[in-house]
Amino acid sequence: MELISWNVNGIRACINKGFIEWVKQRDPEILCIQETKAQPNQISFSFDIPDYNIYWSSAKKKGYSGVATFSKQKPISISKELGIKEFDGEGRFLQLEYERFFLINTYFPNAQRELKRLEFKLQFNQAMLKYLESLRKKKDLVICGDFNVAHKEIDLKNPKINQNNAGFSPKERAFFTELLEYGYIDTFREFDQSSEQYTWWTYRYNARSKNIGWRIDYFIINKEFREELKSAFILQNVMGSDHAPIGIILNG
Repeated sequence: MELISWNVNGIRACINKGFIEWVKQRDPEILCIQETKAQPNQISFSFDIPDYNIYWSSAKKKGYSGVATFSKQKPISISKELGIKEFDGEGRFLQLEYERFFLINTYFPNAQRELKRLEFKLQFNQAMLKYLESLRKKKDLVICGDFNVAHKEIDLKNPKINQNNAGFSPKERAFFTELLEYGYIDTFREFDQSSEQYTWWTYRYNARSKNIGWRIDYFIINKEFREELKSAFILQNVMGSDHAPIGIILNG
């Protein structure tokens, strides 16, 4: 059972770069996308991808944020809200419930230059952690998306010069450590401890061709679900966005 997550940095632009063809070829059981930058009614064409049910959580502000989940299996339930107004209007959360687990597709806020939005992000982080802990009592969890943080120095090319920059600031990294200490697993690091394994590259400076990147996209599971995890990977050669798709394989 393959699950894929991908920050597409604008679904309409990504479609023009071969998104639909890639989905048909890859054919995952579930595909979660972030930063759709679109309302469903702004998509002027029909998704010609058979067998998928598509669920959207869009920001109130047009052209901003947003997540969507493509699922071959219809979920038991759907939720688009954490229950906190300032977060729920930004299209950062989409939860589907299946028989075995809850799947949460999320797009964490960017702390922005000079960490102008750091406090907002930290509030989102804690709200998410509190929510996950309450949900975990009911069923296992699979959380995926763009967390907008590189956890350790191994997770970005130039850690020294980014110590106090958005995505690698001490408080952002501390939250990710806290998340793992609560008993969640960074699935990729269960299988691969090597360096230069990135999921995002700036469009500037030919960064992707030079592999000057960051690993800021994750699949996270609760430790009780570990025995169901078979593999985790990054599809670094898939183009169409400044992010690469990531994935996991679960037991069928």
